[in-house]
Amino acid sequence: MNQIGITTWVWTAPLSNEEFPSIARHIAELGFDLVEVPVERTTDLNYRDAAAVISDVSLAASVCAVMSPNRDLIHPDELVRSNGVAYVRHCIDAAHALGARNVIGPIYSAVGRLWQPTPDERAREVDLLVRQLRSLAQYATERGVALCIEPLNRFETSFINLAEQAIEIVDRVDHPACGLLLDTFHMNIEERSVGEAIRAAGARLRHLHACENDRGTPGTGHVPWQEVADACRAISYDGPVVIETFTDRVKTMARAVAIWRPLAPSPEFLAREGLRHLRALFGDLKGAARYAD
Repeated sequence: MNQIGITTWVWTAPLSNEEFPSIARHIAELGFDLVEVPVERTTDLNYRDAAAVISDVSLAASVCAVMSPNRDLIHPDELVRSNGVAYVRHCIDAAHALGARNVIGPIYSAVGRLWQPTPDERAREVDLLVRQLRSLAQYATERGVALCIEPLNRFETSFINLAEQAIEIVDRVDHPACGLLLDTFHMNIEERSVGEAIRAAGARLRHLHACENDRGTPGTGHVPWQEVADACRAISYDGPVVIETFTDRVKTMARAVAIWRPLAPSPEFLAREGLRHLRALFGDLKGAARYAD
């Protein structure tokens, strides 16, 4: 059975030692199975203390890498690349400390960096990324962690927008600790068929972000949720299903992800209704076809 989770970004950013215990307890009380922990700044959270809280409230965890302009695995500047590698290693160490299985996100380039390479330039960038990820995957597997590479929509990156592009990377890395994350928000923009993208990912899919087309409450928009559930059932997907959206109350984060209005009446409404919707879809995949969008 899939673990249903939610990111702390629904309530706050950046995450702090002071806020995390109450947010984690609230997530558990709402009925979620997993908390997704973003690593915006490497000094924001004491992972040992956070791990104790996670254990105390009986949650699983995942870690979200935040690829900022100085964290980029394929940047032309070697110093930026080195910093990106060091940051991803930090996220892997954080996941190990938290007891998390997955480090997820666009683990290739800074979010918002857009460029249009020639075919030869792209081939070189793909080669470079494959080398970087192969080394990081080895580091991850030694710590019991997997990397999950996420395609983003065209407005947030020009490098990996489609499942098929991410599949190429994962297949070339060819390491058991390197898999794929798909996000229904990004797929809704980029994929011709959300279901076919999930089916193409197959066993490579390790993590699923469940977000509405407006990045609001799952089940309130036009994402083809039945198609998502059917495709997940077809590939026997049993990994995490995590609500990833953001509060408009934190202006720096809202600006970064272009959220200019509240996406739900409250974070609690978004969490409760999103959880209800996802439980109906994924709580019993054999019964998913009985759920009406």
